[in-house]
Amino acid sequence: MAVAAKSEGPAIGIDLGTTYSCVGVWKHDRVEIIANDQGNRTTPSYVAFTNIGRLIGDAAKNQVTINPINTVFGAKRLIGRKFSDACVKSDMKLWPFKVRGVGDKPMIVINYKNEKKQFAAEEISSMILSKMREIAEAYLGLTIKNVVITVPAYFNDSQRRATKDAGVIAGMNVMRILNEPTAAAIAYGLDKKAMTIGGKNVLIFDLGGGTFDVCILQIEDEIFEVKAIAGDTHLGGEDFDSRMVNHFVQEFEKKHRKDISNDPKALRRLRTSCERAKRTLSSTAETTIEIDSLFEGIDFHSKITRAKFEELNMDLFRKCTETVENCVRDAKIDRKIVDDIVLVGGSTRIPKVQQLLQDFFNGKELCKSINPDEAVAYGAAVQAAVLHGGVEKVQDLLLLDVTPLSLGRMRQTGEFDVFVPRNTTIPTKKTKVATTVLQNQTGLIVDVYEGEETRAEKNKLLGQFVLRGIPPGPKGKPQFTICFEIDANGILIVSAEEKELCLENKIIISNYRDRGGLSNVEIAKVIKEAEKYKVIKYRTRNLTRK
Repeated sequence: MAVAAKSEGPAIGIDLGTTYSCVGVWKHDRVEIIANDQGNRTTPSYVAFTNIGRLIGDAAKNQVTINPINTVFGAKRLIGRKFSDACVKSDMKLWPFKVRGVGDKPMIVINYKNEKKQFAAEEISSMILSKMREIAEAYLGLTIKNVVITVPAYFNDSQRRATKDAGVIAGMNVMRILNEPTAAAIAYGLDKKAMTIGGKNVLIFDLGGGTFDVCILQIEDEIFEVKAIAGDTHLGGEDFDSRMVNHFVQEFEKKHRKDISNDPKALRRLRTSCERAKRTLSSTAETTIEIDSLFEGIDFHSKITRAKFEELNMDLFRKCTETVENCVRDAKIDRKIVDDIVLVGGSTRIPKVQQLLQDFFNGKELCKSINPDEAVAYGAAVQAAVLHGGVEKVQDLLLLDVTPLSLGRMRQTGEFDVFVPRNTTIPTKKTKVATTVLQNQTGLIVDVYEGEETRAEKNKLLGQFVLRGIPPGPKGKPQFTICFEIDANGILIVSAEEKELCLENKIIISNYRDRGGLSNVEIAKVIKEAEKYKVIKYRTRNLTRK
C-alpha cells in the first residue's frame, strides 16, 4: 500500500545560533518551542563527518572530543565573510578544523571517508537548518516549506544574503530574514500590551554564543518600532571560553613545561571543560577543571574563581556596556526613560554582565521573564505566522525595523554621500539626483558603501555598477536619479536611471557573491550534493542509537 504524502504544514521560525539553534511554531493559538529527538529544546549548531556518515546536533557535539578536526561548529562566524577578514584569521587559530581560502571565500576542509571535502559556511548552516526543519516535521507530522530565519541585527548585507542562501540550499522558502533582538522583543511584548501613554521603551540586550546585539524599541499596542541598534557580530560566549582556554594552556605549560596549543584533541577537551566551568561560575564562586590524561598521559587539575573569570574577560564585558551606551545615544533618549531591560542569549546569565548592565541603568531591575535561549525562536515563529497568514491573534502585528549602518555612494571627490542614515526605519526608499562631472562622460560609476566614515574608501564597499550609454557632451547636463531601496529583509537594491535617454541599471547588492559567495549555479550544485547526505543521515540514525 502506498504511503500518503504529508500535507504542507505551517511556517516555522528558526533561531540559527552560533552555538545552539532553536525552532518554534505557532500552534493552538500560541508559540510552541519544539524539542528535538533527545528531548532538548535547543540543538547544538554542530555538524560532524565520521567514517559512518554525517551527524548533526547533539550527536555531533557528543563525539567532538574524539573527532575534533572533522566536527564543524561556529559556522555562523564565517557566513558571508571574506577569508581575509581579521576575525576569520583569529577564529581559525581557535578551531580544530581547517579553513582555507578559495579566492577570498573561506572554505571549511574536513576528511570524510578518507577523502578531503570542502564546504562553504552556507552549506554547513543549511545542514543545521535542515535538522531544525526535521525536528519541526517530526513534531507536526507535516511537511515544512516556509520559514523565518533570524540573524544578528548587526549582520551586513552579505551575511544576510548568505544566511538566506543557506535556507534555499536546505530546500526551504525563506519568507523573511528577521533581526534577533526584534524577534526577542516580539517574545517579550506579545502578551505585555504597553499600558503607558506613548508606549514602552524597551532595551533588548542579546548576548549569545558568538554575536552581540543591543536594540531599543518602542512597543505600543501591536506596533514594534526599532529606534536604534548597535552590536558586534564577533563577540559572545565562545570568546569568554577562549580566554579561559588560553589561561589554562599557559598554566599547563608553566606546570609541566609542555605546550598543548597544537594538539586539537587536548584543546577540545579543555574547551569543553571551560564551557562547563563558565556555566558553573554563574551560580558558584569557584569551580574545578579536572581532565584525565589531557596531554601525553598527564592529568590536569586546576581551580578557577568567578573573580578570575571576570578578570580574564573584563575588557569584553566593558565593551558590552559601551555598546549599550552608544545605542542609547543613537536612540536619542535618556537612559532614565528606558522602561524595561530584557536579557536574551545564554551569555546574559553571567553575573558580571548583569551587574555592569544594571549599574549603567542606575540599579534598575533587569527583566528575566522570558527564556533567554528560546526568545528569538519564539519571535521568529510569531513573525512566520504573521507572514503565512490565517492567524487572527497576531494578524495586526507590525514590525518597524532599522538599518544598522549608513548606506551611500562615493562622490567624485572621494567623500561618502549618505543616502540612508543608520537607524533609518525599513523598508525604505531614498533617491537623489546626480549628473556627469567630466566633459564627454559616457558612463556613470556607482560605488555603494556602508559605514560611518566621511571618506568613502574608509567604509565597506558593498558593490559597484556602471550606467553606460551616455551621449558625449558637456558635463552637468544629463540628470540621473539614483535610488537606494531596502526591503523588509534588510537587503539593498541600488539603481540609477536617466528617463530622457531611457537609460537604467541597478544592482541587488551581492558583494559576497562577487568575492567568493555562492552563485545560483553553485547553489543548485550544493542542493544536489546535499541529497547524498540525506541518505547517509538516515543510514546512521540506527547506528547512533546502538
